[in-house]
Amino acid sequence: MPQKKAVPAPRPAAPKRPSKPSEVRIIGGEWKRTRLAVADKPGLRPTPDRVRETLFNWLASLAGAGGGDLPGWHCVDAFAGTGALGLEAASRGAANVLLCEQDAALVAQLQAAKAKLSAEAVRIERGNGVTALERTPAGSLDAVFLDPPFDSTALYEPALRAAARALRAGGSVYLEAPRRWSDEELAAFGLVGFRYLKAGAVHAHLLRQASEGAA
Repeated sequence: MPQKKAVPAPRPAAPKRPSKPSEVRIIGGEWKRTRLAVADKPGLRPTPDRVRETLFNWLASLAGAGGGDLPGWHCVDAFAGTGALGLEAASRGAANVLLCEQDAALVAQLQAAKAKLSAEAVRIERGNGVTALERTPAGSLDAVFLDPPFDSTALYEPALRAAARALRAGGSVYLEAPRRWSDEELAAFGLVGFRYLKAGAVHAHLLRQASEGAA
């Protein structure tokens, strides 16, 4: 009697990768609800809308302004990517925002966004965000946004060191990372955690100079 051929077991389905957003929106200010394109680039991970909304509410509370405004602030978005953080700051009244990005295609996209918005307060520089911070005069910035690719762990320490030096008294550093940074680690840079939230894989920190204290 002929033997039946064994039927191979079905292969398990490959896990679905989380889809990237094709665009993000500016949450508030002059360009509220304006959408920004998100390029399909490895490691490009725009800060989620909800996290940005919370972040700019935190910053507004420090600025003493209502509605998330940052009047006259000087800011650097050191790993700009889509530019969502820096353009949000400019939308909310920042007087000077530097967007620093190494990828040529992303720089071109940032230039297009600046032109679309007629964002006079925004400057765009192709280059290393840590180097840009190191060139910034000490004590001159109200806010530094640090959101490097999560797999670029070697960038975090030099970026935090350069950001802390560039902060004016009362200024803030926003740090987005794949893990929570402890106050013991941050103390090495003269920084302390002021606000924190976790949203999915994102650990969002608002940091201040240690002399300012934590809330």
